[in-house]
Amino acid sequence: MKKILLTGATGLIGKRIANKLIERGDEVTVFTRSVDKARRVIPDAAKYVDWNYNNDDWQINLEGADGVIHLAGQNVMARRWNKEHKNKILKSRIDSTRALVNAIGKVAEKPKVFISASATGFYGSSEEPVTEESLPGKDFLAGVVIAWENEAKKIDRLNIRRVNIRTGIVLDKNEGALYRMIKPFNYFAGGPLGTGKQWFPWIHIEDVAGIFLHALDNENVEGILNAVSPHSIRMDEFCKSLGKVMNRPSLIKVPVFLIRLIFGEGAYVLITGARVIPKRTLEFGYKYKFENEKNAVMDLLNR
Repeated sequence: MKKILLTGATGLIGKRIANKLIERGDEVTVFTRSVDKARRVIPDAAKYVDWNYNNDDWQINLEGADGVIHLAGQNVMARRWNKEHKNKILKSRIDSTRALVNAIGKVAEKPKVFISASATGFYGSSEEPVTEESLPGKDFLAGVVIAWENEAKKIDRLNIRRVNIRTGIVLDKNEGALYRMIKPFNYFAGGPLGTGKQWFPWIHIEDVAGIFLHALDNENVEGILNAVSPHSIRMDEFCKSLGKVMNRPSLIKVPVFLIRLIFGEGAYVLITGARVIPKRTLEFGYKYKFENEKNAVMDLLNR
């Protein structure tokens, strides 16, 4: 049994990781800004800590933890981008990561591993294949990820194993990208965003959780991992597969001007993409449950 501390536990990825840890018998302590919500979403955690990282009364809970999984951060596409929202995207990641790293430095019995979420937004838009060793993009999100990972890397001075997991577009039936795509397909109005020619670095929710647990359990895993399917695909190809599974056509493209009207500058995230390859993830021995997008969608829609 491991003692694991988890932030961002009520989010899409956090819920799945928390439940998997609990199911296998680990002791999960949830750091949250809403204890009531955390109790509802994850009712079987060992402990719920009111996490206001501007004070330090929570830090004692880090003592003796086997691992920290840090997922907290403002939802990038929660609203139309403006100066305020962009600042929250950056600040929520930097401040929370810095607070955790500083607190870990103060406890006597330190965690053995620090696993921090990251994002494939690091790569910006790229037609060429990119791996964990590739250079970053130059857009806003790439800058956020660089700063975010740099904060996590400060834990290296404590000689604690660190893993940064750059997650792609997570597929789940009840939340996220797939959830939003299903509804128009139900009404025979489904199709890709923009041209549909952008790369779509997808991953099944089970494999995201699996990669985090693989990193937690294997002491040889360190550094950057890409959490995406090994099967690269463009958005229009993905939509065709989704349409086939749902017995619906994939014909109606959402025009770029409409995406920009809704999301502002954030539209860039939806109408561009990178061909992300999980090179180090595979080298470290992770075995994917879902490499093919059609099988992934069939599994999720039939759950």
